[in-house]
Order: sequence, then structure tokens, then C-alpha cells
Amino acid sequence: MTTLAQKNRSVALKAVLFVLVMVGVAFASVPLYRIFCQVTGFGGTPLRAETAPGPVAGRIGIRFDANINPALPWSFTAPERIQIAPGARTVVNYRSKNMVARATTGRAIFNVSPAKAGQYFSKIECFCFTEQTLKPGEEVDMPVVFFVDPKIREDEATSTLDEITLSYTFYPVENPESAR
Repeated sequence: MTTLAQKNRSVALKAVLFVLVMVGVAFASVPLYRIFCQVTGFGGTPLRAETAPGPVAGRIGIRFDANINPALPWSFTAPERIQIAPGARTVVNYRSKNMVARATTGRAIFNVSPAKAGQYFSKIECFCFTEQTLKPGEEVDMPVVFFVDPKIREDEATSTLDEITLSYTFYPVENPESAR
């Protein structure tokens, strides 16, 4: 027969265990959500790919957007709008410059809009895959190699899209991976 003290201890132990599990879930949710978005293209997150399937008939406009968090002392500019054939491997260069007399590191966060196009926008190479460190006054081209999956024209939700926007925002990195 269990006593009241044993029952209370059991309830307290279950409550503590529940809190620990919830804290673990909270810490794991951001990386798990990021992985989910990268795998599915959810929320306008572009997919990663090894190669492009090859161009098909038709054209779609790609607009580029570049933003900087004010805490990062860089200039960051986007390439001009282009027209591409779905499936074609395309290379564009963003341009960044460190505006201060010390090395700084940034990391780019990206998305595609409209969000429904994210599942069809695939990157082969991108500066956004890793942190970027610029030396004092250094100015660099930052390439993005991508394609738009030709299946975008088969999906009823995206078949009439005439323009996709690829947007980046650079944020400062407090403890760069290269310094670890």
C-alpha cells in the first residue's frame, strides 16, 4: 500500500520530468524546424540540390533582395533582376563590403517569396550555407548557384507565377566558427 508521501513524490518526479522534457523540446525546436523547412521548402525556404535538371521552355523572373542587420558594418547589394528558363543552372553574385577597420563575420538568412515557390527553388551553392568573414575594408562577390524546378509550371498553385524573389538578410556573428 502506498502512502500519501510516496504518491506526492511520484507526482513531483513526473512534474520535474515533464518540465525537463519540455525544456529539451524547446531547445530542439529551432534546429528541427530549420531542417524541416530545408527539406520541404516550407515557408519559402529554398531546397538544396547537387545539380540542375536542365532548362525547359518558358521564362520566369527572379528578383534579388539584400538586407543588413544594422549591427553588422557591411554594405550588401543584390544583383539585377533576371529572366531564366526553369531547370537552368543559374549563377548570380551578391556584393558585400566590410566598412570598418577590423575583421567582421556575418551569416545570411534567406527566403523565397511567394512562399509557395520555395519548394521549387533549389540552391546548389550559396554563401548562405556558411558564415562569411570579411577583412577590414574587404569587398567580395558572393555567388549563389540555383535553379527553379520545372515542376513549378505543373503545380496549380504556382503555374502562373511570373516572378520569384530571393531575399537575404545578413546578421553579425558574435563567436565565429573560424575563431573556435
